[in-house]
Amino acid sequence: MEYVTRIVIIGGGPGGYEAALVAAQLGAEVTVVDADGLGGASVLTDCVPSKTLIATAEVMTTFDSSYEELGIIVADDTPPMEQAARVVGVDLGKVNRRVKRLALAQSHDITASVTRAGARVLRGRGRLEGMQALDGSRKVVVRAADGTEETLTADAVLIATGGHPRELPDARPDGERILNWTQVYDLNELPEELIVVGSGVTGAEFAGAYQALGSKVTLVSSRDRVLPGEDPDAAAVLEDVFRRRGMNVMARSRAQSAKRVGDRVEVTLADGRVITGSHCLMAVGAIPNSEGMGLEEAGVRLRESGHIWTDKVSRTTSPGVYAAGDVTGVFALASVAAMQGRIAMYHFLGDAVAPLNLKTVSSNVFTDPEIATVGYSQADVDAGKIDARVVKLPLLRNPRAKMQGIRDGFVKIFCRPGTGIVVGGVVVAPRASELIHPISIAVDNNLTVEQIANAFTVYPSLSGSIAEVARQLHTRKADAEA
Repeated sequence: MEYVTRIVIIGGGPGGYEAALVAAQLGAEVTVVDADGLGGASVLTDCVPSKTLIATAEVMTTFDSSYEELGIIVADDTPPMEQAARVVGVDLGKVNRRVKRLALAQSHDITASVTRAGARVLRGRGRLEGMQALDGSRKVVVRAADGTEETLTADAVLIATGGHPRELPDARPDGERILNWTQVYDLNELPEELIVVGSGVTGAEFAGAYQALGSKVTLVSSRDRVLPGEDPDAAAVLEDVFRRRGMNVMARSRAQSAKRVGDRVEVTLADGRVITGSHCLMAVGAIPNSEGMGLEEAGVRLRESGHIWTDKVSRTTSPGVYAAGDVTGVFALASVAAMQGRIAMYHFLGDAVAPLNLKTVSSNVFTDPEIATVGYSQADVDAGKIDARVVKLPLLRNPRAKMQGIRDGFVKIFCRPGTGIVVGGVVVAPRASELIHPISIAVDNNLTVEQIANAFTVYPSLSGSIAEVARQLHTRKADAEA
């Protein structure tokens, strides 16, 4: 009788369900243990819901900022003295019902794909039980919602349990006025005055979205600028856009506490100032879901932050135990989690595998305009981690951008001085998440600026700016060699 490898995956997010599909395809017996529904936070409370909300906000922004310039006339009964009044509104309850419906549908689709591939989905919370047995197997105890337990035997275990919103001790969310990013989809009415605490990716995305939907937004940032981890030129463009659209961006302002006062929220800053609003969204990072899983007892090393230590093929310090996704703290992206999960299965099941290479990862901030990046960054160049030439071209010069009324954004490409090989790029534009792809291909395949410059682009198109930047880099390379 042929032996079948047993795989248990704890967590059904992108790292978990993508690993399950690979393992099942390679002939393993796969069990996915999940408590909340396949898709994880990415599908149920994070990426899919937030980007669905942002899609509505994007339409609002495009209409508000471009319709007059493009010659569109909106006929309404706004009195002449109030012609500057907003003529487009939003039904947030309807928007959020759509958000939840799409998230649930996506979760169901993922579950169907996983079960169709031959994997078993078990509802409950899993934990490792003890060290590896003499035969190399591991024990996973699954506790269902009703308290019953089932013990599974596995040849390999993948931990893909994700994370949850970090909370400040004096700013606990109540789900009504003080919210974390998983609770905003329960709102039926648009917040009149929203205070967003945290200017990272999550804070910036929600601040921009609610500003576009019609809320008066105050963004509280403890750093010098919004998006401190992103390209500084890109962050500067976004902050300028935020302020121009009426957002109150408070830099170098650390929130100390948030409390409800009737139907209002008071946020106290570290310097003693108090700001008030109708609602407050806390976006101050995430904590890995690694507690209560018997990890350290099973020989799995945790970092001080609680994240699971992994190597480039997703192995932990305990034989036969792998980890993927936000619980590892490697790169909080669904695409990276999925890659980590797939790599883990390829590695354990003996298939060809390449180690995780974060320098080819493309990422996107879904603000308006979007900010997409890939490869080496401006910070890497400035710190001397890589020697690269840089050209940045504003979108204002692009004919398609002029036609569409796009005023903000740019394309920036980094290449090696001698060879012209593309090592990184930044795009700030509407749909930058789509425009970054040719640069991602170039980075992943070591293409040169000459190759990009010689490829045809449609005229007029926003992607024409990518080719133009490549031509400028190629010209400078030639000038330097002359």
